[in-house]
Amino acid sequence: MRQFMLAIRPGLTWLSLISLYIAGIGMVLMTAIIGWQVFARYVLNDTPSWSEPLSLFLMLWFILLGAAVGVRESVHLGLDIVRYAMPPSIQKLMDLVSLGLIVLFGMAMAFYSTLLAAGTWSATIPVLGWPGGVDFIPMIAGGVMITIFAFERFVDVALDEQIAADVIVQEVA
Repeated sequence: MRQFMLAIRPGLTWLSLISLYIAGIGMVLMTAIIGWQVFARYVLNDTPSWSEPLSLFLMLWFILLGAAVGVRESVHLGLDIVRYAMPPSIQKLMDLVSLGLIVLFGMAMAFYSTLLAAGTWSATIPVLGWPGGVDFIPMIAGGVMITIFAFERFVDVALDEQIAADVIVQEVA
């Protein structure tokens, strides 16, 4: 398993980096769209109807991609005070349970979002003219990526591998 993880880690690193760039581009685009909406509303007195649904769609992408990368890099919010008070073997068990639950959450998010997308595909988003199920594609992608990245961390913890985020924290301290 260790060799397999070493073989796929560059691909997962690449996927994580691409996700961050897509999230960043989405945030910049959303900011530009909202800026245009404000300008059009207050200066031109003609608010574009497409700006709000499109900016919300972009927001879904950058939030969910960012959350997935946060899982991989272990920078999501957590209350570690109890964990650090435990012996190392209990800390490892707590990490495995936590990461296992995150894997299950990601799988459930992807599965149920797929059901929602399929169920609403025949509807149309009025202003954009897109199928209604398109709104759930970021949730499907985010769920899949959360599952992949949490499983990577789960295997790293199970194999007692040094996780990049932990190394950075130790260097700062």
